Amino acid sequence: MQDQSTPSEARERVLDAAERLFARRGYAAVTLRDIAAEVGIRHTSLYHHVPGGKEELFMEVMERNFRRHQQGLTNAIAQAHPEVQAQLYAIADWLLSQPPMDIVRLNYSDLPSIEPAHALRLSEMALHTMILPIMETLAQAQRRGEIQNPDVGLVAGGLLGMIESLYAVPTEALVQSRQEMAHHLIDTFLNGLRRH
Repeated sequence: MQDQSTPSEARERVLDAAERLFARRGYAAVTLRDIAAEVGIRHTSLYHHVPGGKEELFMEVMERNFRRHQQGLTNAIAQAHPEVQAQLYAIADWLLSQPPMDIVRLNYSDLPSIEPAHALRLSEMALHTMILPIMETLAQAQRRGEIQNPDVGLVAGGLLGMIESLYAVPTEALVQSRQEMAHHLIDTFLNGLRRH
């Protein structure tokens, strides 16, 4: 049976398959043959969609992923009640509704495996699309007097890492949803552990 999809539909299937594999295994562990097998096409056919090869495909997948996260986080924050707890819940809910980005692996494994200029571009995109929306949420809460004078960059990175780490909890070990766990951690983050 011949594939009846349009070139743009076929390209989206390639991007989706590559995104799944890169998310699961990381850049270095995925080959173009793996991606072709996931899509159900011949390895050589991938070059029609990505003439620049695996690194070009990785860059496109990651840039698309970062843009989706930026839009999703921006929308989640805008739609939440304008107070820090609700906005941080919305951020956590958005992040946990998406496949994990695994920023730690990206920094320590994926980025060193690609051209330095590409690695720098993705690092900057991670900052602008994922950290800065959280930083701005915290800065606005600080201006409203809801939170004390935190280092919003440190706190934003910590919150992102904390929420992403919930993917490491095996599904069979969950006693509550990852969203509920994230909300509990956010409450602890906002209220502290010490008795008042």
